[in-house]
Amino acid sequence: MLASEERLLHKTRARECDLGQEGSNSVDIFEAMPNQTITLYCLPCAGASAAIYFPWRRKAPHWLRIEPVELPGRGMRSGEPPIPDFERLTAQLTNELAEQLSGPFALCGHSFGALLAYGIAHGLCANRKQLPVALFVAGCSAPTFRDDTRLARLDNDDAIIDELRELRGTPSELFDHPELLRLTVALANADFSACRSFRRLSEMPLDLDIFVSGGLSDEVKLEGLYAWSLESSRRTDVTLFEGGHFFLREKEELFLADLFAKLAQFR
Repeated sequence: MLASEERLLHKTRARECDLGQEGSNSVDIFEAMPNQTITLYCLPCAGASAAIYFPWRRKAPHWLRIEPVELPGRGMRSGEPPIPDFERLTAQLTNELAEQLSGPFALCGHSFGALLAYGIAHGLCANRKQLPVALFVAGCSAPTFRDDTRLARLDNDDAIIDELRELRGTPSELFDHPELLRLTVALANADFSACRSFRRLSEMPLDLDIFVSGGLSDEVKLEGLYAWSLESSRRTDVTLFEGGHFFLREKEELFLADLFAKLAQFR
């Protein structure tokens, strides 16, 4: 299903999915493995809630527990104000997560969620807490390859709405409901503000594997994906899928099969 080739650094492998094989890789291949539960904490993209990861629970193998992480201001935490500052947000999420940890776990995030996962990993390291077995980042440039110019223009409602339309990850019917759109834009605005406040947390790489994925049609540049190799002292694996910024939704079956296969090695 995947064809590998060496890219960027000797420890970085880029893999592109062969769309002709979609559906051929079933999660059933993991059923015969020994039992050890791994928890995958999943962080959403800007403006989204943890609910986007709920369908993964039905598709995960029995040894994997999908745990969507809800951000303040949405879902079950809608009564809390969103936090528009990256450092404060990741500090709060790190403290909350540290209280839950029991057994092996990994962090996974898409776009803004990938930056949050990275921030939480560094927070756990700084606080000498249990570290994840791996970090999975999707559709997100590495900390050394951020596009501040694009984020700078996302400071008003019209610009944010245009961005949401362009990324094609927001249900089209939402744009026809002013109240729902207003709530979504408010959350996205807070998240984009947090993105603008992001700074690379440390020049010291994390002592864990980082698995990177991206869409071949996404605006996130390939160099930005490969630059994640600077953030790990271990393996960095880059996998490319057909699709845009929301490739993990467009090619969900392929993406999840690849994700589950990578997590299986940590059992």
